[in-house]
Amino acid sequence: MPSALRPFDATRALRLARETCETEAAALHATGLRLDERFAQAVQRMLQVSGRAVVMGIGKSGHIGRKIAATLASTGTPAFFVHPAEASHGDLGMVTPQDLVLAISNSGESTELTAILPMLRRLGVPLVAMTGGAQSTLARHADIVLDSSVEREACPLNLAPTTSTTVQLALGDALAVALLDARGFRAEDFARSHPGGALGRKLLTLVGDVMRAGAELPVVAPEASFSALMREMSAKGLGCAAIVDAQGTLQGIFTDGDLRRRIEAGADLRTATAGAVMHAGPRTIAPSALAADAAAMMEEHGITSVLVVEGARLVGLVHVRDLMRAKVI
Repeated sequence: MPSALRPFDATRALRLARETCETEAAALHATGLRLDERFAQAVQRMLQVSGRAVVMGIGKSGHIGRKIAATLASTGTPAFFVHPAEASHGDLGMVTPQDLVLAISNSGESTELTAILPMLRRLGVPLVAMTGGAQSTLARHADIVLDSSVEREACPLNLAPTTSTTVQLALGDALAVALLDARGFRAEDFARSHPGGALGRKLLTLVGDVMRAGAELPVVAPEASFSALMREMSAKGLGCAAIVDAQGTLQGIFTDGDLRRRIEAGADLRTATAGAVMHAGPRTIAPSALAADAAAMMEEHGITSVLVVEGARLVGLVHVRDLMRAKVI
């Protein structure tokens, strides 16, 4: 650290921040323009391997490599990261002839990485290099070279890996995106590798997993008295009751909102039956539908519960509280 810091200059800090963004954006644009058949070849080779994509890199490139490996693994391409220095001391045994190595180095001359290149060649493992050194040792050993060169780093000293690591990260993301598209990877597949995340819950949780059924359902027959209807709604505490016939076929629904509207209209409900006051044609959903679809239905129509049916038969009810409890919303 310098012995004495210069007075903080907010204007200079903002200027450097904007220059950093501009420098890295320009480098990304240039990288996109340079992409050629070698990128397509790398994607095709990665699709062909029966093993895993083994990502390697040292220093800042290693940090980027870990992220690339994680992105590949979560999007349908089995992958993991191996530290080149550890590879020289036994971890190279994690690499099998069925794998492919993606080696990342801005210079292409990182000692820890170049030291294991001859062994990788002897293993016969396909080697894809991501490097800014077209004539480097890494590039000469590689089957396919992805050009990650940059004109300059965003660092004012042109030393700290900044622009170069941004380009590496973008190329890794480009590989992952091209691979997931080629594999026909779907949102449902993504959710299976993220079961603990919000997206996973939304894409994996079904209505049948969270709905209320059996004795929890507020249900009355069409001929039930209005007072019986009110007692059932109060007992179940969901703000509604379903009206079903003797065969369990859904006839309609009566909600707190329906009650309020009837009272405001001056209706005499004392002698009414459930069938007379129900709202026919309620919103319904299948138990095999995504719980997220039930949430979308509630939001669209301004309701707090949806009846669950199989055909015309009532099998359950999903309430907004059920979706919140399952962390779908």
